[in-house]
Amino acid sequence: MISPEKRLYLASQSPRRAQLLEQINVGFELLAVEVDETPREQEKAIDYVERLAVAKARAGWKQLDSLPLSRCRLPVLGADTTVVLDGQILGKPINRENAVAMLKALSANTHQVMTAVCLYYGGLQLSTVIVTDVVFRAMTEREISDYWDSGEPQDKAGSYAIQGLGAIFIEHVQGSYSAVVGLPLAQTYLLLEEIEQEIR
Repeated sequence: MISPEKRLYLASQSPRRAQLLEQINVGFELLAVEVDETPREQEKAIDYVERLAVAKARAGWKQLDSLPLSRCRLPVLGADTTVVLDGQILGKPINRENAVAMLKALSANTHQVMTAVCLYYGGLQLSTVIVTDVVFRAMTEREISDYWDSGEPQDKAGSYAIQGLGAIFIEHVQGSYSAVVGLPLAQTYLLLEEIEQEIR
């Protein structure tokens, strides 16, 4: 099988984002980046998620400074996904109690998943934020407890994974399913096409 041509660097350690790029046959090379994900005081969720995506892309590009110039002619993709309920950011749970509280709040409710994507190339920066509404059915306390015990919520924003067992709680998605997983594929592909046109 012929591997797809490498078109970007992915500044992410998320296996889900890697799988999504593979799904649309976009070749990439991984860059491990670390950025401070602490929200700023009174920062809106939509601004927060875009700021992190941009920071990741720029951090990835900075890593390329040490590579030969011939390897630095591809854009860097940074992305971030945030779960938002009534304007409040729901991050990764710090413990069981925190996760249970999040899931109870999401139960029988509608929340937003905001995913920002940024492509960065030598000062050229393109970014977008996709907002998707996700509707949860009512969940019993037993279901919430069993879900935590499955291990899936422990490293997930909002304490659930739509692409995993968490799907049994979701009644409806209005917007981009792939954005909820971690990367809005249609919009990401269009951004990549656009930035490639700009840098040719």
